[in-house]
Amino acid sequence: MTLVDRRIGILFLAFAGLLGFAAIRAVELGTLKAGSLRSAAKTQQVQTVTVPAPRGTITDRSGVQLAITESADDVAADPLLIRKGHPAGAAQKLAPLLGKPSATVEAQITKPHTGFVYLAHLLPGDVARQIAALRINGITLIPQIKRVYPRGGLASQVLGTVEWNGKGASGIEYRYDSVLRGKDGVRKIVNAGNGQAISIDEQRPTESGRTVQLTIDTPLQDEVEQVLAGVGSQYQPKGATAIVMDPHSGAILALANWPKANPDNPAGASPKAFEDQAVGLNYEPGSTFKAFTVAGALQDGLVTPSTTIGIPSQLMVADRVIHDAEGHGDEALSVAEILKVSSNIGADEIGAKLGPQRFDGWVHRFGFGTPSGVDLPGEGRGIVPRWWQYSGSSMANLPFGQGESVTPMQMIAAYSAIANGGVLRAPHIVQSADGRPTAEPRGHRIISPKVSEELRDMLRGVLADGGTASGAAIRGYDLSGKTGTANIAINGRYSDSAFVASFIGFVPASNPRLVVAVVVDQPQGSIYGGSVAAPAFQKIVGWAVPYLGINPR
Repeated sequence: MTLVDRRIGILFLAFAGLLGFAAIRAVELGTLKAGSLRSAAKTQQVQTVTVPAPRGTITDRSGVQLAITESADDVAADPLLIRKGHPAGAAQKLAPLLGKPSATVEAQITKPHTGFVYLAHLLPGDVARQIAALRINGITLIPQIKRVYPRGGLASQVLGTVEWNGKGASGIEYRYDSVLRGKDGVRKIVNAGNGQAISIDEQRPTESGRTVQLTIDTPLQDEVEQVLAGVGSQYQPKGATAIVMDPHSGAILALANWPKANPDNPAGASPKAFEDQAVGLNYEPGSTFKAFTVAGALQDGLVTPSTTIGIPSQLMVADRVIHDAEGHGDEALSVAEILKVSSNIGADEIGAKLGPQRFDGWVHRFGFGTPSGVDLPGEGRGIVPRWWQYSGSSMANLPFGQGESVTPMQMIAAYSAIANGGVLRAPHIVQSADGRPTAEPRGHRIISPKVSEELRDMLRGVLADGGTASGAAIRGYDLSGKTGTANIAINGRYSDSAFVASFIGFVPASNPRLVVAVVVDQPQGSIYGGSVAAPAFQKIVGWAVPYLGINPR
C-alpha cells in the first residue's frame, strides 16, 4: 500500500469517527435531552412576569394625598450575555444612572458563573426608561411599585410603613392592608435571541388597591407636629404625642408624635421613631385622672361641685402619707376647688366616699383597662388593678392617678365623654375605605348630661387665675381642662427625676367642638403638666379655633 493510500484510509477513518460522534450526539440531544433543552430554550425566550398591583392611596379628610404609589423598576443583568458584548462600555453608560462607579458596575455585570445579578432595586421610572433606551443586551428591567409619601414625615406613625414585598408593616398601611393591596397581574414576554422583547401578552391585568380616606386634617396635623417639634427642642423628652378629636363623633383630626420619622426612608430612623405613642404609650396619668374620681362621686350623688371637704396638711392612708404638691395647713376646699388646685388629698377624700368597689367600677366604666377600640394597630390596654387586687394603701394613690397605667387614646376618649354630654365612644381615624364611609362608632352613656356639664364648668377653674394651667388661657375663649404631672415608677419605686407631663382640655367649655390631649414623656428641665404640656395645648387651640371657625364666647 502506498503512502497516499494510507493517508486516504486515515482520513476516511477520521471522518467516519466524526460522523459517528455527531450521530450519537444528535440522538442524545434530539431524544434523551430533548425535554430539558426545550424547557431551557423556552425559559430563555418566554418569561412569565408578575406585575405588582399599584397600592391604594391614603388621603386626608379633604382628599389631600398622604401615601401614593409610583412605578419603579428593579434592574438586573445577565453577565453571560454581557461578556459577549462590550462590558466596559456598558458599565460606563450604566454607572451614572445607577449612581455607582463604573468599575463597580463592570464587576457586577461580568460576574463569573452566573446568569443573573441585581444592579438596583426600586429605581424611579424616569431613570429606568433611560436605561431601557440604552438597549444593552443582557440588561433587564423588572417592573415594581414604590410607596411614596408626598407630605414627607407628616403623620408618619399614623400612616405606617410598607415592607419590601408590598405588604403593610405598621400603621394604617398594616391595619387596612387588605383594602390598600390590589391583585398582581401576570405578563408573558417573548424575547428574541439578543434578549430584546418581541411580544408582550397581558395574561391577567393588575387590579389596583383601593383608597383609604382618613379623618386627619392636613393643615391642623402640620401645626400640631410643629408644636410638638417645639416641645421636643425645648425639653428634649423621651417622646411626646398630641391628639385633637371631635368629641361628638370621635373623629381624630390630628395625631402627632415626636420624634418624627420619614416613611420614605424607614431604615434611617430609630425603631422608637415609628412607634405611635398615642396608642402604645402606657403611663400613669397623674392628676388628669382626678376628673374621673370626681365624676363617679357626682354621678353617685355623694358630692356636688360646692360640697366642702376638709383637707388636712397631710393624709395617712394605711402605711402611706399623702401630701399635696404645695404645702398648706389644714383647710377646707369645695370639690370644684380641689380640681382647680389639683389637690391629691382632696381626690383621696372623694375616693374614700366612693370606696374601692365603686371607684373601681367607675374606672372601668370610663373605659380604662380595655382598648379604646380606635382603628389603629398596636393599641395598649393599660394596667388597671381590680378592686379585689387592691392593697390597704391602693386607695391612697389610685384616685389621683398613680398605681394604674393608661394610654393617651384612652384618656382622650374618656375626656370626650365629659365633653359631649356623657357618651363614651371609640375614637376613629378612617373616614372611608374604597369610597364607602365607615360607620361612626356607637357610644354608650356613662354619666348624665348634668354631671358632664358640672365637670366642664369645674375644669374651667384649672385655666383661671390660681389654677394649675392659668398660663394656658386664651383671651376671649372659654376653655377647660386638667393638668397632670406623674412620677414614673422605676424598679418598683417612684422616680424623683423622671415624670410624664400632660394636659387635656376642651374648647369651648360650654359645648366643646375639640378635645386636645398633649402627653410629654420624661421632659428635661421643667417637668410639670402646667408648664410643659399646657402651653402646647394653648398653641394648638390658638391656631385651631380661627382655622375651624370656632368663635370667641
